[in-house]
Amino acid sequence: MFEIDKVAFGAFIAEQRKAKGYTQKELAEKLFISDKAISKWERALSLPDITLLVPLAEALDVTVAELLEGRKLDNGGMNKEEVEAIVKKAINFSEEIPRKKIEKRSVAVFGGCVVISVLELVFGIWILPMFGFDSVLSRASQVMIIELLSFIFGLYAWFIMKDRLPAYYDENKINAYSDGFFRMNMPGMNFNNRNWPYIVKSLQKWSVISLITAPLVGIILTVFPIDYWVAFGIQYGLLLVYLVGLFAPIYVVGKKYG
Repeated sequence: MFEIDKVAFGAFIAEQRKAKGYTQKELAEKLFISDKAISKWERALSLPDITLLVPLAEALDVTVAELLEGRKLDNGGMNKEEVEAIVKKAINFSEEIPRKKIEKRSVAVFGGCVVISVLELVFGIWILPMFGFDSVLSRASQVMIIELLSFIFGLYAWFIMKDRLPAYYDENKINAYSDGFFRMNMPGMNFNNRNWPYIVKSLQKWSVISLITAPLVGIILTVFPIDYWVAFGIQYGLLLVYLVGLFAPIYVVGKKYG
């Protein structure tokens, strides 16, 4: 009773797109999707994911309610029943993605790595100065930034990041992912449920590897007689390696299993 009229939906998108002077490709670029997806919507072959409704409405300068209805609305003249019908359409439009299950193994692996990294930091910050060395904080501050990023990103990758994507990702070529504060835009590859599990695992692995190795690098830079500016350059080089090591595996597994 509250299903979306695909024909009206597609015709409305085509009408508003042309009114704005956009080609299908130009509208697709604004949404970080392929122009084939826009074509499918306008031909009533499929519907966008609910997460695209707001950016689509903004791009076409219409309201989400108008998108769902497939026509321009006089908001001031809508009665309670009409509003309720639109809300129910929005509810039916969405695909429920289950919450990530927190497994004991994940807690044990990530928690164990956190404990190891804390012990390394204690050694580098408080114990090394007792033997006449500088504190890791003063000698390798950039390494500590990597450690903080690894911890925050690790929490997200292990316990918050969704285990699967909406079905819409399997139906269209999409190279962008957004979930709360976390956003990825990976030109040259597409996200789908074939490569997503491998992408999540690669991010989890990298978070714990960098979590453990960053303090060790800081300790090495502090203990060995390395010139301060050389150590400074090494730190920024490691920051670059960290970023490359974070995104390169996404491309590799994304291409391999996509």
